[in-house]
Amino acid sequence: MVSLQFAVPAVLAAAVAAGCITYLLIPAAPPPVETHQRTPLTAINVTDRPDPGTPPNIQQPPVKGHIDKEAFERAAEAILRRAQNATASAVDAKPTPVITGPVPLPRPRPIPRH
Repeated sequence: MVSLQFAVPAVLAAAVAAGCITYLLIPAAPPPVETHQRTPLTAINVTDRPDPGTPPNIQQPPVKGHIDKEAFERAAEAILRRAQNATASAVDAKPTPVITGPVPLPRPRPIPRH
């Protein structure tokens, strides 16, 4: 039976050797390809006439979830009212100290000598 004193260094040495061989034999990744090339232009309609497949009057669809101005104002006023009430209750409250008496300090301990 092989002892651990021999097996652990042998496994580590084999892993190092395999890594070195792999590094030396496998070629490096190719350099990245520059992609600063422009795409070819498509055919442009050079006539002044519009495309017959496109309708001449295109209208935008109505926006969903549109909130009217009055509803927005009511919501803003409600939020501000709540904020004023919250700050008023925070100002009225008087903070009480957690420790009212003197703070006990730890006693000095002698340094243990061995």
